[in-house]
Formats: sequence, structure tokens, C-alpha cells
Amino acid sequence: MKTIFWNVDTQYDFMRDDEAYKGRLAIPGAKAIEGNLEKLTAIAKQLGIKVINTADWHTIESEELSTNPDFTKTFPQHCMQDTKGAQFVPATNPENPYLIDWKQEQFDKEKVLQTRNIILYKDKFDIFTATPHSDKVVELIRPEKVVVYGVATNVCVDCAVKGLLERKVQVYVPTDAIKELPNLPLPYENWQRKGAILTRTDDIYKILGERR
Repeated sequence: MKTIFWNVDTQYDFMRDDEAYKGRLAIPGAKAIEGNLEKLTAIAKQLGIKVINTADWHTIESEELSTNPDFTKTFPQHCMQDTKGAQFVPATNPENPYLIDWKQEQFDKEKVLQTRNIILYKDKFDIFTATPHSDKVVELIRPEKVVVYGVATNVCVDCAVKGLLERKVQVYVPTDAIKELPNLPLPYENWQRKGAILTRTDDIYKILGERR
């Protein structure tokens, strides 16, 4: 488990805005990265790589939800528990995952070690403050390298990248497998200053030291 993948919030409410499903907080252009998300999901399956899948899992009391959102710290209702909007899109939908809810008091360490797909439900932007279990899961898995992808680049992906770097993990970000919210600054330069490596989906095999 020296290298793991980290799939950030690739849920219907963020990823889709079409006739089939109107996401409650759809990110412009997000559907365009689904081909690369599908590639990353396939690579993880092919090589048996563990994937941490983070997901918003909100209640009506969630502090980031507002009827008068500023779209910086507060947003309209989205990814409400047990709704389609909170589900992962097919490109990243985890196979046979072990789910860890942010409301749980504890989790099964053996299942974290033995299950390839882990879902960490969260109630805030930052996975490392949004659930009491994220640090414990990372400490248990002890990854050396993490490939981070998903949405939104300048909100939850940013929190994941910075959080992992702070925990002394080498982070790789395929920039063609992330998508940003408009009207917020992009974090690329800050990530690179902190030590993250920006890459492309087609280069992930090289990073893993694997041939196609």
C-alpha cells in the first residue's frame, strides 16, 4: 500500500448537469473529465490499488449549507444523505466498498486494511476536519504516494492535497482529472510550492512504475 488513489467527491450533484440529472451544485465542465476518471478507476482495479473515496454526506443542519449562500464558505443544499445527488457517478463508483460515516464513533481497522475501496463520508470541505476518522485511516494505511483527483479543484480537492502534504505524503495530481468551481482562485502554484507534483492521467503508469 505504498501508493494509493484518492477520489474526491465525484458525486452526481457535482458532476452532472444534463437532461438525465441536474446536479444541485454542478461544476461547469465536470462531465468532461469523466473519461479520465474512468481510466484512473480502471488502473486502480487492474493493479489492485487501494482507493480512498471521499464523499459529501450532508444533513439539513450541515454548517456549509445556506439558503443565502456566498459560494465561498456556504453553498446551497447538495449531496444530501440517501439522495441520488450523493451517489458516485459510474466512472468512479467504488466496487464493494467499506463505508465509514462521519457520525460513527469508530471503524473496523481490519476492513480498512483488507478492502480495496474505502468510502469516507464527510460533512465539511476538508476531509481532515470533516470526519474524525480520516487521520486514523491514513495512519493505518501509511501511504508513501497518493494520486488525488476529483472535484472541486479549488475547494475539496485543495483541502485533500494540502492535508496529505502536511502529513508528509508525496502527492500527485493529474490535472486533467480535476475540475474547479468558477470565481475562486486555482491552487496549482501553492500545491507545487508545498511539494505536490502536477501530472496527467496518461502518465500515471510511469508514476506507479508500471507498464500499460
